[in-house]
Amino acid sequence: MTNKRVIVVGAGPVGLVAAVALAAEGIPVTIVESQIEVVDDLRASTFHPPTLSFLDRFGVTGKLIEQGLHAHHWQFRDRKQGEIATFDLSVLSNDTPHPYRLQCEQWKLTRLLRDRLDASPDTKIIYGLRALEVEQTANDATLIAEREDGTRERITGSYIIGADGARSNIRKSIGVNFEGITHPELYLTLSTTFPYEEHLPNLSKIAYISDPDEWLVLLRTPNVWRVLFPTDPAVGDDVMLAPETVEKRLQAVVPAKARYDIVHKTAYRVFERVCDHYFVGRVLLAGDAAHLNNPLGGMGMNGGIHDAVNLAEKLIEVWRGADPALFGRYERQRRKVALETVQAVSLRNRQIMNTREPAARAAYFDEMRRTASDPTKSRAYLLRSSMIQSLRDLESVE
Repeated sequence: MTNKRVIVVGAGPVGLVAAVALAAEGIPVTIVESQIEVVDDLRASTFHPPTLSFLDRFGVTGKLIEQGLHAHHWQFRDRKQGEIATFDLSVLSNDTPHPYRLQCEQWKLTRLLRDRLDASPDTKIIYGLRALEVEQTANDATLIAEREDGTRERITGSYIIGADGARSNIRKSIGVNFEGITHPELYLTLSTTFPYEEHLPNLSKIAYISDPDEWLVLLRTPNVWRVLFPTDPAVGDDVMLAPETVEKRLQAVVPAKARYDIVHKTAYRVFERVCDHYFVGRVLLAGDAAHLNNPLGGMGMNGGIHDAVNLAEKLIEVWRGADPALFGRYERQRRKVALETVQAVSLRNRQIMNTREPAARAAYFDEMRRTASDPTKSRAYLLRSSMIQSLRDLESVE
């Protein structure tokens, strides 16, 4: 296999966006994926306005919109008081061609991107190959990977992009620090066909619901509602995921005559971590391989896609002769967003949801109401929470 190519590790949204961006400029790409095919998982499901604009470049936004739901509003609610503040994304009409969030499962994007890559003659996707480590010289980088039967392969290219997720072996191999915190609770996500919109007045498709005892998040996708609960890990998976436990928690949100129809359920740990370096030599990191955050705000996948676009732009320039020191700007720009926007916003949202003291809760609610009702404050808040402002701020980062 020729060395004159980029190796992308991971065929999730981040890796595939990077690959499509490179392939569009005639750069040969080899994508290595540990799964045997693109997985139809129920991970991220919210696309922010600037992400849709990025995807416009690759001709997939229209098809993605056809398979998703427009969320023109999102809201903070209280389990007892109901609606607290609703934010109208139409105030961003002059800032973006997509003044809404799109609710659509991430696997639909990965399939659209894969189909586009299948039509590229210089692009290859290798499934069932797990990345183990990397080696590099001044002129190239080599991926060492393993198949299920234990056989190993060496794939050499000009650069390697590690988009292999939270447990990234690429990140571990280049030895960067990945410090941060682990949240004490697990996040339990349940997908159900129950029609919450028929039972909770004025419910938006995205709702963050505060409660001093048990907060939750409701997210509407085309076919199901996704319900996210914080959960004590000491409970244990056997109890937490047991049908009777799941049913009891959902009945406490909205009592139903029949049992809830559960389509999918999963529980996972939540981290807030950012790498101290996004690249070492010819090996570069993007998405969850470079940073992790809690899902409150829907910034994980979106931030990763923004990484991929930024990195691809820099790599295209370097490929054409620019100084590789340009990767340092990628690192400075995207670390700034990870720390000052993604992590800051998601931690702030968690703080609001977790607050139990009555006076503090009331103060948060009043602040949300004032912000949502003031057009200037609302626009500034939505520019930040929709990740538009973070992209504008990057221009000042050298």
